[in-house]
Parts: sequence; C-alpha cells; structure tokens
Amino acid sequence: MRNLDDIQPESPNQGFQFPGVFEITAVGNAAADLAMRVPALINTLGLSVLDGSVRSRPSREGNYLSVTLSFTCPNREKYDAVHETLRADPDIRWTL
Repeated sequence: MRNLDDIQPESPNQGFQFPGVFEITAVGNAAADLAMRVPALINTLGLSVLDGSVRSRPSREGNYLSVTLSFTCPNREKYDAVHETLRADPDIRWTL
C-alpha cells in the first residue's frame, strides 16, 4: 500500500482520494453509548479508527450525542458501507 501522505489528486477538481483518512460524525440517542458503539461498528467493517480521534459532544438538552472520529478507508465502497452501517443502527439518526 502507498504512503497516504504521498497520494495526490489526479486533477485539481477531483474529490475524495482513496486510500485515505476520513472523518465522520454520527448523531443519535445520548443514552445509547455511541462513543463506544460508533468505533465498534466501523471496526466490524475491517476499518481502523485512528487512535485518539474519537470525540463526542452532547446536545444542549442532553437528548442527543454527536460522535466524530477519523478512520482509514481503502475505497469508496467501504466509505459508503460505513455510512450505511451507521445509519442502519436504530439509535443513530444522522451521519455527516
């Protein structure tokens, strides 16, 4: 595998570059232990969550929790699978 720092876009207008490091935010039920569940769900897809990248923040009322983390991803299919897997969880309402 190539060093991720050496990967450059093929054209200036190109979007995501794979493999790469990506950040995702999942928002859901504050009582659902999402700070542990979100990384675990990503790990079930065979992807690695970067150490120390998991951050969480409660909503003003405390009903929701947003969990943001970074993970390495080899291709677009796996990236899309992360969003699909997180959105399929009944306690997660949105992903960004």
